[in-house]
Amino acid sequence: MQVVDSHIHLWDLSTHRYPWLENPGVSFVGDARELKHNYLLDDLLGEAGEIEVLKLVHVEANHDPADPVEETRWLQSLADAPESRGMPNALVAAVNLSAANAPALLEAHASFANTRGIRQILNVHQNKLYDYVGRHFMRERQWREHFALLRRHDLSFDLQLYPSQMEEAAALAREHADTLFIVNHAGMFVDRNSVAGYRAWRDGLRMLAACSNVAVKISGLAMFDHRWTVESLRPYVLETIDAFGVERAMFASNFPVDRLFGSYTDVWRAYAAIVADASEADRAALFRGNAERFYRI
Repeated sequence: MQVVDSHIHLWDLSTHRYPWLENPGVSFVGDARELKHNYLLDDLLGEAGEIEVLKLVHVEANHDPADPVEETRWLQSLADAPESRGMPNALVAAVNLSAANAPALLEAHASFANTRGIRQILNVHQNKLYDYVGRHFMRERQWREHFALLRRHDLSFDLQLYPSQMEEAAALAREHADTLFIVNHAGMFVDRNSVAGYRAWRDGLRMLAACSNVAVKISGLAMFDHRWTVESLRPYVLETIDAFGVERAMFASNFPVDRLFGSYTDVWRAYAAIVADASEADRAALFRGNAERFYRI
């Protein structure tokens, strides 16, 4: 099976600082203590097994917020090395768009050849177990002013949020129709123990999908389903594809985070089993073509 993995993370704890891995703990996404080790390109490719990884998209790994550009500089050096085959082929960098130095950081990130987009995690939840950032960035004036600068640098925005935030995000996407938004982890369906929670996720996906400048990554499903099976993932995969259509959805591994709950080959085999009845053209789009198109690689 050939794939373009549109959501991976690498880190080198011996040369770079990742505050979340300095004293990792256990959260809803699993035991981060098991991630406190270097995870480099050779590690990912080494466990790919029968999966032929053609290209990779690296998404910022919560690197030291005091110097987010250093992460991009390091990753570009990896991609430029002859033995890397250009991987990671696309970089989604970190910027706190509410900060005064956000314009300078955007310009610095954009100066690297493989930079394609920006991610700033937006997840807010009333339950502290699930709350990432504790503030509604999309409602802040300076954040929104700096967001408008993405278009100047031809940068996309990886949108990581919860269903309760999707209505606001859809309004933002309509306001910035010339900026590409890419929803992370199928919209992070967190409140899955109630009918209202399911409706919020389902309807929120469709609100976002109604914006032609929004695409979605089907990834990170194990974060909310630690004992996942093909059948437990199936409804979430198919609902997401139904909302966005094959032309605006793509599969990704979210490795090494999802490695806590399954192997690299298991994740990709599960996706393949779920869409086994799709046409060859549709499978090519979901596994390779859409990621290449949206991340321009």
